[in-house]
Amino acid sequence: MTKVLACIDASIYGVSVCDHAVWAARLLKTDVELLHVLDRAPDAVAADMSGSIGLGAREHLLDNLTRLDEERGRLRMERGRALLEGAEARLRDQGLTVETRLRHGSLVDNVTELEGNTRVVVLGKRGEAADFAKLHLGGSVEQVVRSTTRPVLVASRAFKPIQRILLAYDGGASSRKAIEFLVSDPAFKDFDVHVVMAGSARAENETHMAWADAQLKTWGGAFTLELRAGDPESVISDYVKSADIDLLTMGAYGHSPIRRFIVGSTTTAMIRTCMVPVLLFR
Repeated sequence: MTKVLACIDASIYGVSVCDHAVWAARLLKTDVELLHVLDRAPDAVAADMSGSIGLGAREHLLDNLTRLDEERGRLRMERGRALLEGAEARLRDQGLTVETRLRHGSLVDNVTELEGNTRVVVLGKRGEAADFAKLHLGGSVEQVVRSTTRPVLVASRAFKPIQRILLAYDGGASSRKAIEFLVSDPAFKDFDVHVVMAGSARAENETHMAWADAQLKTWGGAFTLELRAGDPESVISDYVKSADIDLLTMGAYGHSPIRRFIVGSTTTAMIRTCMVPVLLFR
């Protein structure tokens, strides 16, 4: 796996995605691949409008509508190229090797196709069409996390240096995968790592904590491991604030309370409201 795949659009998260991609690429010692996907424009003209146009004007109007649709497509292509050129220049200024891709289709399909030699996928919390006033999460975020087998770094509004990492641990397969990712790279030894499990001191949780403790001690980096009583939502949210956490890391799916809360019936509430970037594992 030799690259960080950074997905950019025209939203205000574009610069942040680039900066988070720089951080990830330097940490993991990889190149960066920039991806911009052209979905069909939401107001594009339908392919066949003949049934709604009067017979006398049909041919003339259809020709005009076709030309308008083609012009919209051309402008979207030009905008996509400009976005990629600007992002590429920003990353090359940081000394990174960069490849760009402008593609059609859905973001999910393209990420899945390109994930083969990807270490981390980076994308913004919200896309250019998101409702920022209501803090709605970008529609593609959950779809990408559900579809890709790679870790997904969901960028916050603006990048800030990352020193303290919170790993929200629940003992499940995806949160264990997050710990294994962390201990697999010596670069993470430079961070202040906090591993927190929300729950009671029952036997099952103690077993999960013992496994995490063994992994982290073998790793050899500095870490704090803690089991805190309380609701997972409150425990993790409060810890992010009280410990001045810069990056939240966690598993994305499963049947435990914390993973149902993160990506599930509550529509990714933690990612939506958390003010720090979130690194998700599935």
